[in-house]
Amino acid sequence: MARTAKLPNLADYSLLHTSFSWKTEFGNLDGLPHGGGINIAYEAVDRHAESKKSDLVALRWIRKDGSVEDFSYKSLKKLTARFANLLSQLGIARGETVFTLTGRIPELYITALGTLKSGAVYCPLFSVFGPEPIYQRLHIGGAVLLVTTRDLYEKKLKPQLDRLPSLRYILLTDVPGHIDRRVLSLSQLMREAPDEFIIAPTDPETPALLHFTSGTTGMPKGALHVHGAVLMHYTTGRYVLDFHPGDVFWCTADPGWVTGTSYGIIAPLVNGITNIIDEEEFDALRWYELLEAQKVNIWYTAPTAIRRLMRVSLNPTEKFNLEHLRMICSVGEPLPADAVLWGEKMFGKPILDNWWQTETGGIMIANFISMKVKPGSMGKPLPGITAGIADITETDIRIIEEPGKKGQLVIKKGWPSMFRTYIHEQARYDKCFRGEWYLTGDMASIDEEGYFWFAGRADDIIKTSGHMVGPFEVESVLLGHPAVAEAAVIGKPDPLIGELVKAFIVVKDGHAGSRELQMDIIAFARKKLGAAVAPKELSFITALPKTKSGKILRRLLKARELGLPEGDLSTLEQT
Repeated sequence: MARTAKLPNLADYSLLHTSFSWKTEFGNLDGLPHGGGINIAYEAVDRHAESKKSDLVALRWIRKDGSVEDFSYKSLKKLTARFANLLSQLGIARGETVFTLTGRIPELYITALGTLKSGAVYCPLFSVFGPEPIYQRLHIGGAVLLVTTRDLYEKKLKPQLDRLPSLRYILLTDVPGHIDRRVLSLSQLMREAPDEFIIAPTDPETPALLHFTSGTTGMPKGALHVHGAVLMHYTTGRYVLDFHPGDVFWCTADPGWVTGTSYGIIAPLVNGITNIIDEEEFDALRWYELLEAQKVNIWYTAPTAIRRLMRVSLNPTEKFNLEHLRMICSVGEPLPADAVLWGEKMFGKPILDNWWQTETGGIMIANFISMKVKPGSMGKPLPGITAGIADITETDIRIIEEPGKKGQLVIKKGWPSMFRTYIHEQARYDKCFRGEWYLTGDMASIDEEGYFWFAGRADDIIKTSGHMVGPFEVESVLLGHPAVAEAAVIGKPDPLIGELVKAFIVVKDGHAGSRELQMDIIAFARKKLGAAVAPKELSFITALPKTKSGKILRRLLKARELGLPEGDLSTLEQT
């Protein structure tokens, strides 16, 4: 029997956009008792633990073997209090940085929220990082404490402890007792710590979260966010992800990526719903089984995962009961139109794309459940967000009014989760702003109805024969060819036309790269795009280089094509 539909929280986009007030939305949060400011962990855990939601499942952890462990808001309050107390006992001060290096295990979530309670800064690391990327981030971030497993410690951290003198403690999640004065047992410390913790007054501008984003060259950048960002997590959870009381939510992103923290931890908990955590990596059948068994209402995933699912010969609604699934959202890379339509065909609902960055801390532009979807579009700005398209020079910025014209996507300063600095790189941070505008580095356009359309990173835009060509628009057309599974394009220097468009193609199963197929794909693209924009060169490759979050590393393809330095590869997914 079909479930009764829920009315969207954002029922009328135009009306809310006109009347929206951050001050009004702030009233939906509790704030620390007795006027003590705002603390992410209090809003995410303690206020629910002290309410009628006390016994509601906050986190449901699904182990690799399929067994389940639940954590209520009440139990999560106690566990995070224990962790905050042990930080105090170890002398970890407010403002110091605590890191995690684990898979998706409960200790990661307890560490994150307990750290935020204590007033220290939390930073997650991907467990797949090698020793050097781990060192870089721990060093740049001034790590004083790291929570990890014994295996990861032995393989990736122990050989380089001498390089990290500021790292005072390593807490291992899976040893029963302390190893030495520096390497301690998390479980032993947790047993010994009290389960009550009073959160000290926390100003909204108090540093809270540190997320690293890869640079095109050189070292990774550390983007710092504050406790006031929780208002963005709450609001986007309410209006973009459409959280309702009683909902079950699953975000497939690893917490090592900003999505896995902002929307895999904070947003669902702040909104007081049940958050699913799957310890296992991608597996199509497991994912569909999980959606069915856990009666997931909102599913937040990435284009890479969607592409993998599209390649599986399976209609999920024929094999699985997904009647509870109300909404599917995607983030990481722009979602091509064919993937949006595939969602409509397979699930009876389009997959809703949204756009944001590590630096923005939360969703900025989205396709909303109550709004007409234009497949391939980013959607419209969240109420409270002012976005525009701009021509930018070294000294000036001009907002473009003409529909359809490409320029750099810019966001007006003032949203709650805007990053406050790149740590130790203030000059680099300052270059991200021009007056009242944040420069995203992404190229886009706006159509006549106010929908935004992604074109590519500013440094990925191809200038060919006087045309500004966005990689995404070419790739979207290439994906329409029946033999193409994945596509990426770059600009390659050419003495006559400036740059020519070169495509890299991964073919679908049952097809093989050949001269005939190469010419057929190029001809297909020329018919759709015109000769000036279509690829002039095409190479077949076995896999596109991507980050763990699913972003195609076009600059790496370009560097390899031109024999240039490859830059920071710490987030490269190993395929």
